Amino acid sequence: MTATAHPHLARPDIVDVLHAHVDAHTVAVDALRERIPVVVRWGRELADLLMRGQRLPVAGNGGSAAQAQHLTAEIVGRFDGERRPFSAISLHAESSSVTAIGNDYGFAEVFARQVHAHARCGDVVVLFSTSGRSENLLRAAAAADRVGARTWALTGIGPNPLADRCDEHIALAGTSAGVQEAHLLALHLLCRVFDDRVREVDARTAHAAKETP
Repeated sequence: MTATAHPHLARPDIVDVLHAHVDAHTVAVDALRERIPVVVRWGRELADLLMRGQRLPVAGNGGSAAQAQHLTAEIVGRFDGERRPFSAISLHAESSSVTAIGNDYGFAEVFARQVHAHARCGDVVVLFSTSGRSENLLRAAAAADRVGARTWALTGIGPNPLADRCDEHIALAGTSAGVQEAHLLALHLLCRVFDDRVREVDARTAHAAKETP
């Protein structure tokens, strides 16, 4: 009698693939752990800038576009408790602008032209890329320079062109998927620091106002 396969049991080879995926994820997360001091500094600096009225344009392609939009959603909304909203825009989510610019100027310009339109001197432009080689992000970084905005990149393993092109970067070792997953963790850590800093400053301001006769 022929043994019946159990469809709910994964083949050993795919189980090995999943273990390898988790291992790659761990490599990227361990690399991020070493960069936590940078995340803390970025979160506090970003909060101080946005509390002064600066803006946060963010961009990425594919899965990195989802990370970009996740970050801006947390900044405009909230992450870790109640606080006021701040200005952040995901450049890929401006679908009419993306398609119009792509059609008229080419896909390499879809972010750069929006950076020229939206970013101001003193803003921070955050760019997500697992490869660190996307031409449209490299051009966005160059556009940020021209308008006087700072650039922070979250990328895969360095050195890579985007990390080299931006003012600061966090470059993580690991596979594309592992890096992308670590980028999600990185943006959550950034948002936690951001919210903590906003509440700290607001509480200090409220206390000073109460003490003023």
